[in-house]
Amino acid sequence: MKQRIITGVIAAALFIPFVIYGGTPFAILMSIIAVIGFYELLKMKGISIASVPGIIGTLALIVLVVPNEWSLNIVEFFQYDSILMIVYGITALLLIYIVLVKNKMTFDEIGFILLGAFYVGLGFHYFIETRFIGLEFVVFVLLVVWTTDSGAYFVGRKLGKNKLWPEISPKKTVEGFVGGIVIAVIFAIAMQLIYPFASSWLQLIVVTIIASIIGQMGDLVESAIKRHYDVKDSGNILPGHGGILDRFDSLLFVVPLLHFLHFFS
Repeated sequence: MKQRIITGVIAAALFIPFVIYGGTPFAILMSIIAVIGFYELLKMKGISIASVPGIIGTLALIVLVVPNEWSLNIVEFFQYDSILMIVYGITALLLIYIVLVKNKMTFDEIGFILLGAFYVGLGFHYFIETRFIGLEFVVFVLLVVWTTDSGAYFVGRKLGKNKLWPEISPKKTVEGFVGGIVIAVIFAIAMQLIYPFASSWLQLIVVTIIASIIGQMGDLVESAIKRHYDVKDSGNILPGHGGILDRFDSLLFVVPLLHFLHFFS
């Protein structure tokens, strides 16, 4: 626990200034973190990020993670209709690679690389876009994710009796799941009272509940992936916390969701 707290304090001290400043430095930092997260994902599958498909997959990730403003510049430079055309071209390269290496790299592995690029890349892309919209929305997202995680942990320890999904995450309980949602709503209401940013109280509460649920599902998805590949943590870059995906698993689901719900508009 001591190591976990120390790592958390140091990470926050390094991360928060970038969040506050925003702009290009924040986008670059998130892109670097996304690449590390993608590396962790490939490592679980036994694919080297330094391999030809790993490098091509990383290129797809970077194309997906960059801000919309940068994407438009890339599209204009190559004179394409959309960024998806570039991603499709990268997909074609990966499929051609299967033929060139005579099936030493399988279609399943190529699918894993591409799905991983979308999963990690778009999650961090929308996180960057959220900061471009406004600092208050990033604070809200982080508040919901962190209070949900903490609330679920402490309520689960104190009151947890019914297992939520023991096959995937043995320690999580139904009581913790509900407790995380309640705590997230309480803190979201407190933030709205201090700094009004949501258009209505109903919108705030409904979105917070949905975001809290989806965030916990994102955590379970990461747990399912790790259990499938028989790894305890996605990485060890954060002592006491695991890897990048271990810390950002909920955000990768919550941030895109809030964009799809038009909460930031």
